Amino acid sequence: QVQLVESGGGLVQAGDSLKLSCAASGRTASSYAMGWFRQAPGKEREFVACINWSGGRAYYADSVKGRFAISRDNAKKTVYLQLNSLKPEDTAVYYCAARAVWSAPMVADGMDYWGKGTLVTVSS
Repeated sequence: QVQLVESGGGLVQAGDSLKLSCAASGRTASSYAMGWFRQAPGKEREFVACINWSGGRAYYADSVKGRFAISRDNAKKTVYLQLNSLKPEDTAVYYCAARAVWSAPMVADGMDYWGKGTLVTVSS
């Protein structure tokens, strides 16, 4: 079992930056590939970024490429998502999720574990 807890969301203005964290617990948490997804009001959950277990491979959705950066610290069992140059359309609940097998991009139906999400609101 892997438990995931996101933090770091909040209300920011367009152009600002934010760093989300996802703390994982569980004996094998560090061996999982991790992904970030987001869900805006009235929309389906969409893939944002993913990273393999070692941190050596990452993949991004086109909508965030060049603005967001995913990273992980396995010693702390934590995955991060740095959000830069935020836009109002980035407003969503951001979820982290874990998958035993690496894939890029990741799909929501294929994830093994989910956190409860953290809300990011970007005002114009």
